[in-house]
Amino acid sequence: MARKKKGELPSGNIRRQIYDHSELLYDSQGQPVIDPKTGKQAKKRIYRSITAPTAAEANLIKAEIQAGKKKHVKPVDMTLSEAIDNYVASSDALLSPSTIRGYRTIQRNAFKGIMQVKLHDITNELLRNAVNAECKRTTGKNNPKPISSKTVINEYGLISAVLNMYAPDLDCTVKLPQVEHNQHELSTPDTIYNLVKGTDIELPVLLAMWLSFTASEILGLTKSKSISADGCYISIKEVIVKDEHGKSVIKNKGKQPSRDRTLRIPDYIKGLIDQVETDRLVTMTGTALSKRFARIVKNSGIPYMTFHDLRHVNASVMTLLRVPDKYAQERGGWKSDHIMKSTYMQTFSSERAAIDEQIDDYLSSLLFATESDRKREKKYNCWLILFDCEDSEESRAKFDTFCIENHIVI
Repeated sequence: MARKKKGELPSGNIRRQIYDHSELLYDSQGQPVIDPKTGKQAKKRIYRSITAPTAAEANLIKAEIQAGKKKHVKPVDMTLSEAIDNYVASSDALLSPSTIRGYRTIQRNAFKGIMQVKLHDITNELLRNAVNAECKRTTGKNNPKPISSKTVINEYGLISAVLNMYAPDLDCTVKLPQVEHNQHELSTPDTIYNLVKGTDIELPVLLAMWLSFTASEILGLTKSKSISADGCYISIKEVIVKDEHGKSVIKNKGKQPSRDRTLRIPDYIKGLIDQVETDRLVTMTGTALSKRFARIVKNSGIPYMTFHDLRHVNASVMTLLRVPDKYAQERGGWKSDHIMKSTYMQTFSSERAAIDEQIDDYLSSLLFATESDRKREKKYNCWLILFDCEDSEESRAKFDTFCIENHIVI
């Protein structure tokens, strides 16, 4: 058997690598990797690959590029699917398992017309035609539906990133579909609560709707790690996501630093947690949780909504209560890049405690109020309008006195 030449590929072509630039290194938790020799953040050298039929040609191209005589770099001799493999392998320590799983789903299902095309054969026109074809792709066996514009945009984000790395001279600029804003109707918190009350998903539904936790965050909650010593606060310490093989993986960090947050536990949810016999608060899988919620919604006849929509319900409640953006972002983990992650003391300032109290009072009164309580609140609101008063402890005391003096049953 002939001995392989240096840099020889399975195709018989010869590959050479040229230093391009360096990137700062981060560990799996997103923290800078420090070089023990220099005390500075370590860097990873990034190389560009070139291929040619012979070693002599490959060496010549490399020499020309290094001498600045040739700017064009011939795309690596591999298919788009193979390039995605290399792209994932080059960053698998930095990407989350769920992100890699998403990439593999795109590689498996999307842009099938160009996945097996060699990079050097891909043109801008081919990309434009591929995007157009992808916009027409349907999903679902029993009731096929076109994939969303957002899905196409996300898919092409991976394709363009891979092409920019392995075929940097290719113009990847194409027209993408506009994102649709098809927001469906959301049911009110009391309607949702009445559907799940007493079921095996009551706790996870309230954790999502009341505290704005995602499914992966809820699945990662445990009594030993997530609940404070006094039992009053709950923190996101771990999340459970699926990897590219569909297996559940425990991560000790959320998708974004802002997701690692701590919230006060409402009394009603604390009572549900106390009834859980296992250390993990929710033992079912994410798929089982989503399907169980979807079944309850479908059987109830309320407008369609997903489990993730419960976070939108929470956001709607905060909008209704005019919660300042700063506190809404803290509670929901919706953090802008320019806002630094809040520390424990900053999160539980007096203002933040008041916001927690306001949200808890609103949802508690809405979910657990009796019919007489609702009638009393309705009369009280009418009284406020009639006498042009603001809601306060003093106003409520005056309302009680008014009802007693005028023999009004409340």
